[in-house]
Amino acid sequence: MRNEALAKVKSEGQWDIAIIGGGATGLGIAVDAASRGYRTILLEKYDFSKGTSSKSTKLVHGGVRYLANGDIKLVYSALKERGLIFQNAPHVSFVQSFVIPSYSIFNKYKFLIGLKIYDWLAGKLRIGKSTLLNKKEVLHKLPQAKSKNLKGGIEYFDGQFDDARLAINLAQTAIEHQAIVLNYAEVIKITKNEKGVITGLTFIDRESAKEYDIAAKSIINATGIFVDDILKLDTATHKNLVRPSQGAHIVIDKKFLGGTDALMIPETSDGRVLFGVPWHDKVLLGTTDTPLDEHQIEPRPLEDEINFILNTAQNYLTIAPTKKDILSIFAGLRPLAAPTDGDKNSTKEISRDHKLIVNKSQLITITGGKWTTYRKMGEETVDRAIKTAKLPLQNCKTTKLPIHGSTTVKRSGHWQMYGSDYAPLQELINSRSDYAKKVHENYDFRVGEIVWACRYEMALHIEDFLARRVRLLLLDAKASLETAPYVAQIMASELGKDQYWIDQEIDSYKNLVKNYLI
Repeated sequence: MRNEALAKVKSEGQWDIAIIGGGATGLGIAVDAASRGYRTILLEKYDFSKGTSSKSTKLVHGGVRYLANGDIKLVYSALKERGLIFQNAPHVSFVQSFVIPSYSIFNKYKFLIGLKIYDWLAGKLRIGKSTLLNKKEVLHKLPQAKSKNLKGGIEYFDGQFDDARLAINLAQTAIEHQAIVLNYAEVIKITKNEKGVITGLTFIDRESAKEYDIAAKSIINATGIFVDDILKLDTATHKNLVRPSQGAHIVIDKKFLGGTDALMIPETSDGRVLFGVPWHDKVLLGTTDTPLDEHQIEPRPLEDEINFILNTAQNYLTIAPTKKDILSIFAGLRPLAAPTDGDKNSTKEISRDHKLIVNKSQLITITGGKWTTYRKMGEETVDRAIKTAKLPLQNCKTTKLPIHGSTTVKRSGHWQMYGSDYAPLQELINSRSDYAKKVHENYDFRVGEIVWACRYEMALHIEDFLARRVRLLLLDAKASLETAPYVAQIMASELGKDQYWIDQEIDSYKNLVKNYLI
């Protein structure tokens, strides 16, 4: 698929919309633009959702915390989009019950009132009803919750999803609507006419080192924490718009929660919220909100963040996890629109909503936002591109647009990741005995899935497969490292690579995994 896409880049004339960035925002824009019929190309420097978009807390939610902060508009919009994700991508999203254990009668009713408002804001897209629980009911749903002084709790409902799998499905959806979507394509130059208006860009295919020049009526900068880097290609004197905020997570065995309900801790020591969420037969604990001055593609959770998560969990769980119980750690950087004044060390007041900016050159930049609102962000960005570049008007189609893989839903095990691809993937696995072999003895990932990822999902490196096509790096970093040489051999066979490539891949992956091991 990728070679075909590159060939089309050479033959295509002028694109209507060129998108820089292949995370949640960029992919959402690509789906919106392509489904309206615009000639669309998306270029991602790394792999799809390599950055923040594969390192979320895996929640499709309105944001209970934002409601507490009084950001009603953001919560209302996100709850609507939550409902649309369930409608359009049921194969990678589902309703998750959350329990808030309460050790204060006052807090129990305070949280219930807030969550009733949360339900009400969802309107007809409400996915469940918040209810009071007594002590016995809380302990039934959260067997490992501390019972001393427990006054009961509240159950409410939100969504969970697999972020990297949705990203791949969005890329496939855009392709199905005739978009060109490329990973490992780095934009290095923006071109303009004599009036200073953008006319195109230059990118490098990082796999072949070949340069490509393309013409485009509109260019959209959707690079998340890297938006300032692209803006500096447009204006050398540009001052940074984004202040990164790090969200750290740890992954532990499911025994620490003991059930299928998620834990929500509404008031941590720093006044935030913390989640313990069942995810792919493990439990994900997070997140933090740590302001940083620099951004990088592979951030590592700070020691203080790991200790904060463990210490907070210890206050609520009878058998609390320790560092030796951690299977993987990971962090994502939120691209928050930076405040112009105030406390630079606080991210509490930085807007979680997205912002659209149009430069004098007509370069469009979108920053901020969250996974749940990716579709709405795409719609608004394409609307702006139509107006800015004077494109022929076409109405948005994504409100009721099924995402690739949504036609068949199978929720058992990791097959949930594949949706309608399940049948052909299973057919591929059954076609050869070696394709049915497990990639790692402790996990139900098969050799056929490696083949599938190489052939149909643009997986070019072992990290692409182990981190994002399946999620083994985030679920069990040590196990992913153990299987990396085997995965490299299978991928080399599929991609026509030699032993030197295998050795380079393994060395590169070893260095990467260091960020995920405690």
